[in-house]
Amino acid sequence: MTSRLAVVGGDDLNEKSKTFVFIGEGHTLGRALVTIMQNFADVMFCSYTISHPNEDKMLLRIQAKEGRAVDILRRGLENLNDVCDHTINTFEQAMKDFRDST
Repeated sequence: MTSRLAVVGGDDLNEKSKTFVFIGEGHTLGRALVTIMQNFADVMFCSYTISHPNEDKMLLRIQAKEGRAVDILRRGLENLNDVCDHTINTFEQAMKDFRDST
């Protein structure tokens, strides 16, 4: 299944607070994104929830101190992508080093 993203809505006109719905995603993406975005200086609050195990969606709430919540989400996804790339590269290099040493 391909994941999709929808915006449920926000609390204010300047778009500092938003709830995003990820269809086809769960705890793996939710926990990783929250862990990354909680370290951003411009994030006041960031959390995710999955309302029921039978529902194939994850809700992610972002409240920004400054800036737009959607920009924080974009930066969080980009950072998570960088972490995944680094993990894959490190693993592949370790496998290559291991094979070369045997």
